[in-house]
Amino acid sequence: MVGLLLVFLLAALVCGRLGAWQLDRAYERAELAAQQEAAEAAAAGPSWLGEVLAPQEGFPGELVGREVRATGRFEPEGSLLVPGRALEGRTGYLVLTPFRLSDDGTGGDTWADLSGAPVLAVVQGWVEQPADADALVHPTDEVTLTGWLQVGEATSGAATVVDGQTPEIALSALVNEWGGPIYTGYLVATAGPGSPADGGGAALPRPTIDGGTDANLQNIFYALQWWVFGGFAVLLWVRLVRDEMAGGRRGGRPTDADTGIAGLPAA
Repeated sequence: MVGLLLVFLLAALVCGRLGAWQLDRAYERAELAAQQEAAEAAAAGPSWLGEVLAPQEGFPGELVGREVRATGRFEPEGSLLVPGRALEGRTGYLVLTPFRLSDDGTGGDTWADLSGAPVLAVVQGWVEQPADADALVHPTDEVTLTGWLQVGEATSGAATVVDGQTPEIALSALVNEWGGPIYTGYLVATAGPGSPADGGGAALPRPTIDGGTDANLQNIFYALQWWVFGGFAVLLWVRLVRDEMAGGRRGGRPTDADTGIAGLPAA
C-alpha cells in the first residue's frame, strides 16, 4: 500500500503539473491572439469615426481599441485631469479635453438630427503632476486626430468635477460640463496636434476590454481534465486501502466484529 501510495502520488503530481502547464498555455494563447488582433487593426489603418460610431449611440464592446480619426477643434477651457491613473508603475493623471467635431467622415450626417456638432472626449496623454499639464499643446485651429476608442466609464456617484479634476471619464455626467451631444466612448489620442506624438502627454497603451485577455477555454478544459485525473489517482489509492482493510476483516476469526458472520454457529 505504501508503494502504491508513492506511485499514485507521483501520478497526481504529474497530472497537477500538466494542468498548470495547460493553464499557462491558455493565457499565452490569449495574449498571442490579442497581439495578432492589434497587429491586424494596425495594418488595416484608422477608420473615420462616423463609419463605426455615431453620437449618443450605444458603444459596442468590439470597438474598444479600434483605431479611428476625426476632425474638429479642441475646447481647452473644458480640459480636466483624471487622477489615480497608472502608467509603467507610476501613478499620475490623464489629461481629458473636449474635442468639438466638424467632420467624422460622413460630412456631419451622423448628427444631422441632433442639436449640433457633437463633442468627443479626448485623452491627450498621461502626466505625473497636475503642473505638467500646463505644458501640453491645445491647438486652436481645426485639426485631425487619430487614436484608439474606449468605452466611457461608469460614474461613482461622487461630484463630477472638482477643482478641474474628475474621478472617472463618465461621459453621461461630463455632458453637463461640456454640453452635448456627446459620444458614449472617448478617444485615446495617438497622432495629430495635441496628441502624445505632437505636444500631448505621455503615450498610453492600446485600450482593451476588461477581461479581454481571458484564457483560452480549450486549454482551461485540458487543465481541469489533468487535475481531475490527479484526483482520481489519490481516490483510487484510498479505495484500494479500504478494500484491503475490508478483506482483512472478512478473513479474520468468525467472532471478530464487523466480519458480517459473527454469531453464526461453528461448523
